[in-house]
Amino acid sequence: MDFPVFLAGMTMGLSLIVAIGAQNAFVLRQGLRGEHVFAVCLTCALSDAALILVGVTSFARIAALLPWLEPAMRVGGAAFLAWYGARSLRSALTSTDALTVGAGEAAGLGGALLACLAITWLNPHVYLDTVVLLGTVSTRFPGGGAAFAAGAIAGSFLFFFALGYGAARLRPLFARPAAWRVLEGAIAAVMWTLALRLAVGG
Repeated sequence: MDFPVFLAGMTMGLSLIVAIGAQNAFVLRQGLRGEHVFAVCLTCALSDAALILVGVTSFARIAALLPWLEPAMRVGGAAFLAWYGARSLRSALTSTDALTVGAGEAAGLGGALLACLAITWLNPHVYLDTVVLLGTVSTRFPGGGAAFAAGAIAGSFLFFFALGYGAARLRPLFARPAAWRVLEGAIAAVMWTLALRLAVGG
């Protein structure tokens, strides 16, 4: 294993996923609620791992063979993010016990994983970060693609599990319904901003 290349992959991977986005906002919310945290973090990390491997090994061929894929993912992703943003806004405007940590009915594991998968796989920016950008950067390390991919994947696992389980430290703050409403409003703003950017091709 070429450690400098591994470290370069980890650094590059972390730099791309640390910025707040739909996927990170969802993981943060699940972590704060303590709902299916391990499964959600694992799903996000494994999804990133699959996409990173595709980027490092097959990016150029996929782009040439499927020119329709990017616009299709943009439309589908924008629609899903707009819907999820509306759902978060509704929660932000509703003052009920369901917004209190530990209260209300928890979302089922299946529903949480489906939402997680949709947020991940219907967001073209995820493909841009993992398949396109990491795939392109990996070409700078001839013969080091495996080490670069391993580093980026390790960074993804590190980030998502730190975010999901680190959110527990903020639970006392979010025990208040008002704090939950602010978070839901912020998530709605993130979702709609990303949906708009996708819709206009940004």
